[in-house]
Amino acid sequence: MRRARGSRPPRLPVMALIALLAGLLLPGSGRTGHGQAAAQAGRRAVDPLAVAAVDAGFDPRVRSAPREVSLARAGVSAAANPRYVSGEVIVKFAGSADFDLLEIDPGADPEAAARALAARPDVEYAQPAYLRQALFVPDDPYFAEQWNLAVLNMTQAWDINRGAGDTVIAAVIDTGVAFFDGYIEYEAGAFTVDDVLEYPALGALRIPFAAAPDLAGPGRFVAPWDFVWGDEFPVDLHGHGTHVAGTVGQLTDNGVGAAGVAFNVRIMPLKVIAGEWDLIFGAVDECCGGSDADVAAALRYAVDNGARVINLSLGGEEESPVIDDAVRDAVGRGAFVAIAAGNEFMDGNAPSHPAVSAAAVDGAMAVGAVDRALRRAEYSNTGDYVEIAAPGGYVARDGAYDGGRVLQQTLSRAGSATHLLPPVLYRPPRFDELVVAGRQGTSSAAPHVAGLAALLMTQGITDPAVIEAAIKYFAVDLGPAGRDDEFGHGLINPHATLRGFGLTR
Repeated sequence: MRRARGSRPPRLPVMALIALLAGLLLPGSGRTGHGQAAAQAGRRAVDPLAVAAVDAGFDPRVRSAPREVSLARAGVSAAANPRYVSGEVIVKFAGSADFDLLEIDPGADPEAAARALAARPDVEYAQPAYLRQALFVPDDPYFAEQWNLAVLNMTQAWDINRGAGDTVIAAVIDTGVAFFDGYIEYEAGAFTVDDVLEYPALGALRIPFAAAPDLAGPGRFVAPWDFVWGDEFPVDLHGHGTHVAGTVGQLTDNGVGAAGVAFNVRIMPLKVIAGEWDLIFGAVDECCGGSDADVAAALRYAVDNGARVINLSLGGEEESPVIDDAVRDAVGRGAFVAIAAGNEFMDGNAPSHPAVSAAAVDGAMAVGAVDRALRRAEYSNTGDYVEIAAPGGYVARDGAYDGGRVLQQTLSRAGSATHLLPPVLYRPPRFDELVVAGRQGTSSAAPHVAGLAALLMTQGITDPAVIEAAIKYFAVDLGPAGRDDEFGHGLINPHATLRGFGLTR
């Protein structure tokens, strides 16, 4: 599969790697490790020196305002900002050692009922059952922009469980993660775009990398591995995997960037998806995607190395028995697997694999996407295999509707995507510049479910089948009553799910 020296340069598609890869392409064999004195095509030399990350701030092109949303089970209406529990009043009668909870008409005003009761001589006090809100609100600068965490009531969920300790490892099987500080030497060959645009060879390059400041921390990354290059440096050359990892467990309440769902989880970066730079640097002959063999190997590697939550924000139209088998094996050995349901609804709604097989595995879940208005995101696949929904965001291509994208820290496109520039402006990339930016897709929805699974794991709910059952049971029903092909069992409800397993705050 490796291209011979002097052969025709590889062709690069016009479109960049999309957020949810529609096909899984087989990368080349014969991959070489790190540490060579000089880089050649398909090889790289790694120099783990400290590199200061460049914080490029916020990408204003994806800015979206937060939105107040009320969640309720099907058939139950809820106020946008309820102040008290309807249908009950707290009363302490004179001489009583404790209070009583009295039921009143659900339509009655609890405050008026409490005033009437308090006026009685045999009542010491009476009050509505006011709702107290979470005291923990993270200080991350862009938390107010994260509508996805607001609609999930994550502040209340964190008041129950912030994922104490670092006992759970979540594997992100993707394009890699910005986890590494140092330089890597590559040989950048020439390439063409659709046989029209000719891009020159850049030759030997020494490229800077930096770990995402809002993701990296002492002991944060566990057993990283790159299945494309065949070494322990699964650096992200695209940005997709870094963004996904952030939703699972971006560092939170640290005064930097954005927040993540399970921010005390440890991250296992596993690279299986090759992008444009992997092609240009000679690791693969075709662009872009991840081999079924690599995805299956990564699933088994993840469990072998201690991961108990796995996120797969990838898919394709073809069935893959080898990935399906690896998912079943992972679940059977105690790992919960969240899988993106696919982004093809507007292009024919072709079923996405391996999400399709998740419905038959208790402990693996196919995740659809909703926008800020809790509508199914227009791209999100529908079908009998969709099991649950989570925020994935949606902004219409024509700008007519802005349902908000999901924000996380990721690679700066200005620094990393220089291959998208015209040939005369084409220059070496840099991967030490990070921004807080928005993405949309079921790729962005799945890691919310992975993060919730990680929180449940830290709470002692470790059976993947029980985790799936809990997520379904406490989900907020959307669309037609009961399970449906758009939302599955509904929108994940972290607060209710965590509280439903014995914690009462």
